[in-house]
Amino acid sequence: MIRLDAATVLLQWATGGLFFLWVTTRRREVGIGYGWLLRGVYGTMAAGALIAGDLLRPDTGRDVCSVLTTAAAAGALALSVVRRKAGVAGERERRARVAARLPASTLAVEAGDEAGRAEFPPAVDLLAPAAGAVGLVLAGAHSGGPEALAVIRTVLGAAFLGAVSDAMLLGHWYLVQPGLGRGPLLDLVRWTAWTWPFEVAALLWPPGMVRVLEGRIDDGWNGTLGWFWVACAVTTIALCVVTRAALKERAYSAVMAATGLLYLAILTAFGTDLVARAILAG
Repeated sequence: MIRLDAATVLLQWATGGLFFLWVTTRRREVGIGYGWLLRGVYGTMAAGALIAGDLLRPDTGRDVCSVLTTAAAAGALALSVVRRKAGVAGERERRARVAARLPASTLAVEAGDEAGRAEFPPAVDLLAPAAGAVGLVLAGAHSGGPEALAVIRTVLGAAFLGAVSDAMLLGHWYLVQPGLGRGPLLDLVRWTAWTWPFEVAALLWPPGMVRVLEGRIDDGWNGTLGWFWVACAVTTIALCVVTRAALKERAYSAVMAATGLLYLAILTAFGTDLVARAILAG
């Protein structure tokens, strides 16, 4: 069994989201505002994990790591704001290519002004998820049941939920940065698909959802929740496949269609992780 509590779920979401923020920012293609958005959102979640832990079910190791995660996310955000005028290398290169096609373009001047400034170093974005990962290991070890399995489920859940959440948020960012290539979004969709089999396998591993489907663990709904979990898991990977297919279309509307599909994928991904853990916590 594995204990389910709000503080651990919030720290999972924050840690996974911040890690996949680094996966995106290391490409140096997405505008700096995207990093500001995600550091703010996930830093707030990490702070929420601390509050929830203090109010509902304290765990000293996890709660200390929640503080460190919040502080690291805030520090990365502050550094990015300080170095905002440097822009992002990939975005500058794209604007330079556009400027080369236009006579007397002001874009070329702006790119030159930015080029000499120190950019935000993407490695800084690894500090927050590193602290969060330590907290998740400690939380998993204290969650009951087989210790190693609980830790694996907790860490894999963070990666799974973080990848699909960042993919949906990045899909919306194309409204702000319409010239952005599809590589960063495809990267996150691939990561979601890659983490899916490990997430499902960890949740199936006994004592897990296999026993729920066999009827050896009661889900409280005569087996209905167990099959609901199966539907969520299958639908999530199907949505990843359909999203990748949508992004092969050349029209800009394909990105918006993919974002809509990722909305659904978030719902089914959370169903895959949280429904299983709620059943197994019972």
